[in-house]
Amino acid sequence: MADRTDRPHHAQVHPQHRFDQVVRGGTGTGTGTGKNYQSSGPSTTQVLSVLTLLPVGGTLLALAGLTLTGTVIGLTVATPLFVIFSPVLVPAAIAVAMVVVGFLTSGVFGVTGVSSLSYVVNRLRRGRGRGSSEQFDTEWEKRGMQEMVGYAGQKTKEAGQKIKEAGQNMENKSHSHDQAVRA
Repeated sequence: MADRTDRPHHAQVHPQHRFDQVVRGGTGTGTGTGKNYQSSGPSTTQVLSVLTLLPVGGTLLALAGLTLTGTVIGLTVATPLFVIFSPVLVPAAIAVAMVVVGFLTSGVFGVTGVSSLSYVVNRLRRGRGRGSSEQFDTEWEKRGMQEMVGYAGQKTKEAGQKIKEAGQNMENKSHSHDQAVRA
């Protein structure tokens, strides 16, 4: 058997061109057909794009400044109102947050349930097409499915605990904020 080290090695050489020696229709090595982009000025397209984008960019920058100024003024005016109405706004914000968390949790549980059922149905369909001589694979698949269901149950339980903790934290913050406002 031949050793790999006694074979000749082949190297491929690729010509390298500098960025300022871009060539159109030639090799650029002494033929004089290369175009030197450093000595030429900007193209018409470049000039038109700068002339078009400069006013647009300046206008957008000015609008960003005006928006920032308006936001700061609005926040300055609204802050006393937030302080005055905080006994109403904080519980309302907590209620809205809990409703949003509830909807999101419901959606996650629904998607997880549908995908789990889809997975089980696909596994059962695949299992029916096999002959009875492959019982070892069927037992292995049953164990794998049991493990999968256990894993999904554990993750669901963990997600429920995290959501419960988040709700309790929000409720505790609400109570401490209400006590601070009353004091």
